[in-house]
Amino acid sequence: MVKQEHTLPFRSALGGSGSRSALVFAAGAVALWATNALVGKSLLASHSVSQVQFLQFIGAALVFALIRVMSSDFRRRQAGAPFIRRLLPQGEKGEPSYFASNVVPFAVGIIGLVGTMILQYVAFASMPVIEANLVAYTWPLMVAAAIIVLDRPRRPALLGITAALGFVGVALVISGGREQSWFQGNLAGYLAAFGSALCMAFYSIVVGRLATSPDRLLLPSALVGVALTFLWCVHDGVAWDIGPYLLAGLYLGAGPMGLGYYFWSRALKLDQGGKVAVVAYLTPIASTLLLTLSGERLTMTAIAGAVLVIGSCIAVGIEGSEAENHA
Repeated sequence: MVKQEHTLPFRSALGGSGSRSALVFAAGAVALWATNALVGKSLLASHSVSQVQFLQFIGAALVFALIRVMSSDFRRRQAGAPFIRRLLPQGEKGEPSYFASNVVPFAVGIIGLVGTMILQYVAFASMPVIEANLVAYTWPLMVAAAIIVLDRPRRPALLGITAALGFVGVALVISGGREQSWFQGNLAGYLAAFGSALCMAFYSIVVGRLATSPDRLLLPSALVGVALTFLWCVHDGVAWDIGPYLLAGLYLGAGPMGLGYYFWSRALKLDQGGKVAVVAYLTPIASTLLLTLSGERLTMTAIAGAVLVIGSCIAVGIEGSEAENHA
């Protein structure tokens, strides 16, 4: 069910302790997400996107299933139910409800988890990873644009200009500054990165408004991701071998995808005053820094774009937090 509220997900009626917990969860998500592009880059150098994604969704599904089973609320309400039904969303009468009260949460999970991750990794494989990462992590700017449209910020013109500067930065990153030529990677890669950002922005806006708990929301989506990427692997004729890549792929699933999404979803549900939004903008800073340390390089034009993207994200986050505190 969707809560009948007229506030964005960054608002909450919880007290200070809830807000502090939200910041802890958000910081945990950012720490995990910061490693995503770096580990993903190393795997994609020798393995197909379908193979990496299959391992990711397996790792995420295992984490979500473990969280679901360990939930005390789940054990209390579902005592005696068959194991497989305990892993799936349940309706008010204990019946699977994909086509009833949980249709909307299921769709949100598919878009937010499956859409975001698959499009992100298609982008990683199609263009320079450091640039794909910056474009994919413009979703906080998209959330800011939604705030301007859906909410009543104190300074909408300032927010609009700041967000616009961020998208100018995206254009500079895409241009790359190499011989005045745009789209150094595959055009589909840039579109995939932008699509990934749209999916994550949508998820971040909507998930805090849902009554469904994160574990009930994310597990079915991860299982769908496992099935889709398995079929993708079959189509690609992937050759499997046991090696370190297996653990790295499972880490991407259990860490950045699994715990990262769970922590972020919990943070949005606990947030008070929009403080979580500011923490989210640390992700492109940390991930870009790790990629740079690993040898990835940006041209001066792309560096200027990255500064605009990251600076705009921080400015929008601070403005949004101040507006909430003033209200």
